[in-house]
Amino acid sequence: MAKTKLTTVDSLSFQDLTEDADLIPLMTPEDEDAMNKEDLPQVLPILPLRNTVLFPGVVIPITAGRDKSIKLINETNQGNKVIGVVSQKEEAKEEPEIQDINRIGTVAQILRVLKMPDGNTTVIIQGKKRFELNEVITTDPYMTATIQEVAEARPARDNEEFKAIIDSIKEMALEIIKDSPNIPSEAAFAIKNIESTSFLVNFVSSNLNISVAEKQKLLEINDLKDRALETLRYMNLEIQKLSLRQDIQSKVESDISQQQREYFLQQQMKTIQEELGGNSSEAEIEEMRSRAKTKKWDASIKEHFDKELAKMQRMNPQVAEFSIQRNYLELILDLPWNEYSKDKFDLKRARKILDRDHYGLEDVKKRIIEYLAVLKLRNDMKSPILCLYGPPGVGKTSLGKSIAEALGRNYVRMSLGGLRDEAEIRGHRKTYIGAMPGRIVQNIKKAGTSNPVFVLDEIDKLSMGHQGDPSSAMLEVLDPEQNNDFYDNFLELGYDLSKVMFIATSNSLSSIQPALRDRMEIIRVSGYTIEEKVEIAKKHLLPKQLKEHGLTKAHLKIAKPQLEKIVEGYTRESGVRGLEKQIAKMVRYAAMKIAMEEPYEVKVTNEMIIEVLGAPRMERDKYENNEVAGVVTGLAWTSVGGDILFIESILSKGKGQLTMTGNLGKVMKESATIALEFIKSNAEKLGLSPDIFEKYNVHIHVPEGATPKDGPSAGITMLTSLVSLFTQRKVKKSLAMTGEITLRGKVLPVGGIKEKILAAKRARIKEIMLCEDNRRDIEEIKPEYLKGLTFHYVKDMDEVLDVALTNQKVKNAKKL
Repeated sequence: MAKTKLTTVDSLSFQDLTEDADLIPLMTPEDEDAMNKEDLPQVLPILPLRNTVLFPGVVIPITAGRDKSIKLINETNQGNKVIGVVSQKEEAKEEPEIQDINRIGTVAQILRVLKMPDGNTTVIIQGKKRFELNEVITTDPYMTATIQEVAEARPARDNEEFKAIIDSIKEMALEIIKDSPNIPSEAAFAIKNIESTSFLVNFVSSNLNISVAEKQKLLEINDLKDRALETLRYMNLEIQKLSLRQDIQSKVESDISQQQREYFLQQQMKTIQEELGGNSSEAEIEEMRSRAKTKKWDASIKEHFDKELAKMQRMNPQVAEFSIQRNYLELILDLPWNEYSKDKFDLKRARKILDRDHYGLEDVKKRIIEYLAVLKLRNDMKSPILCLYGPPGVGKTSLGKSIAEALGRNYVRMSLGGLRDEAEIRGHRKTYIGAMPGRIVQNIKKAGTSNPVFVLDEIDKLSMGHQGDPSSAMLEVLDPEQNNDFYDNFLELGYDLSKVMFIATSNSLSSIQPALRDRMEIIRVSGYTIEEKVEIAKKHLLPKQLKEHGLTKAHLKIAKPQLEKIVEGYTRESGVRGLEKQIAKMVRYAAMKIAMEEPYEVKVTNEMIIEVLGAPRMERDKYENNEVAGVVTGLAWTSVGGDILFIESILSKGKGQLTMTGNLGKVMKESATIALEFIKSNAEKLGLSPDIFEKYNVHIHVPEGATPKDGPSAGITMLTSLVSLFTQRKVKKSLAMTGEITLRGKVLPVGGIKEKILAAKRARIKEIMLCEDNRRDIEEIKPEYLKGLTFHYVKDMDEVLDVALTNQKVKNAKKL
């Protein structure tokens, strides 16, 4: 049972009825009998009701708003005051026809008509008998129709079962009135004082909290007992709903009061923050929500963000997790999801930029142009993972900037030197205090696009700590088949790195994990020749240093001969970092003179170079003469490029012992042992007496004892040194060599050929001896690098000795 609303044509509540004592519906059995004996007219004006059903004996007020309804009520009120009331099938129907109303209705007596202040007409009616529509006679100015009374079957007054049903209806009605706050207490008074069983059933049915269609079904039940049972069923459902509602309210009452308290405190805190000029959490959340509308992310990411934002909205801003959640959402918003810069496919322009910024490095430039060409044709390509491998100072890192400019992409750089925590790559889980995303994701956020040129500097310097292995974490980053869904522990979402162009730099490949090295395309960046260093100094290093020191070209000029002197006398590296330092000294000298207003030579001379930089320090790189037996020039590879080394050997009276000095590694010592044993086994072929090896001790020394040396490439150098020593024959002038030897007399190929060739040119070497298998390495080198060099390719030790030794004896040759 519920309080009903007043609409255009509707019923009033118990409270509205009880405001006038004359309208309290207290029908007696006698009144009911008298009403049943009344005859119905054959034709009645029909009044459709929108949202209520009139039951016999029940008094309800209705408000007439339609013109036809008002005219019907006014005319009928002047006559016999009897009308037919039926309910509409659809409430929204404004002008109902015969098919839009129910066939079963109730004959009603107009009790009172009231003119309301708003212009509407309110009429109070009482139901009499049920009827059925037969035929519509007129529809204008209102509907009239012939009707037929519908008989109602009633049980005998002494029927015990029916009495029990009526008692149950009263009890349940009183219980519903008691538990329902929407029904006034006056309704209980009406229920208790109803004596007519038929009227009680109709009165309760009229006030049930059910739909119009369900009430119409109750009205259409001809048997009063069946109608009472159906009414009882609806009342039982209402009691169950009320009981469930009370249980829920009792359970949430304490929670609601706590939430209200928190809400009140949060509103106070919000007001305080606004007074202090800060932003409230609601303002932050709204700002995040508006920013999210501009993102180009996928549906799954949007769903995840909305879920996390709702989680933040439920949090108390004072708890520690609130700031973590805010930082997390800000990271998601700051990341450039599906935002890509447009690649520039002008290959000629790209080539000009690469040539402008870097002199030489033809292999690298060629690879970048190839990448651009394929990208231009396909317009969709997974970015390659390039690894620039070479000595320090050759421009590997700065090459990344030029590549980014040539492609028209953003540029970011991440230094990996000494990194030993896996979380630096993958991030921390955001449940930890101080959790942060990995540096990969941080740099993508810094780049602002999802396809930058990303330089991973010093990838060979990754180390392993107790926090995990960072190089293993890099496997997913640098695998083109996996990095389209890179998982960061803090982000907790897959991020697409497949469009990122990763460029790793490395000084050595030996320290890179094999699985990681396999995922990269290795591009070797060798050192520079003297001529290249001079050009780099002229075009790049000198202008850069002048600009950094606040000078112009007019303040200092260094010609090519002087640059060449600086290169030869003061640097010995493969790169140009040391050369830049020497040029910086010259520029600082000029800056000092200008600041002190002292005269100086604008055009640098050789004397000025010695004055500023001191005496040349790299003369030992020059080839030594061949007038001493046992001294041979070798070629070596170091982490800073190629270099030359001298192997010296000497004989002394003894019992044939072999000693070695010069900080040599195990492999290099084995090469000396192999060389000596080969000479012993081939003594007769070399013209040596076997007794020599028992009368003399052999000592081999490699200068620069402070520098560790190892590797097999000095094998033929040691062999030549020992044979020259035993035979006292001169070594060929301006000759350097590199190659590994075997005990059977074979010469094996070695690596680092280009670096060694550059070292030979710096030392003014004219001839170089290599293994035959190293010929292919020489063919890959640009011809201008090989200008002025003669190469001897050998297969065994006999060829080595034939080429390396002359038939001339050294001065003051010893007689053995």
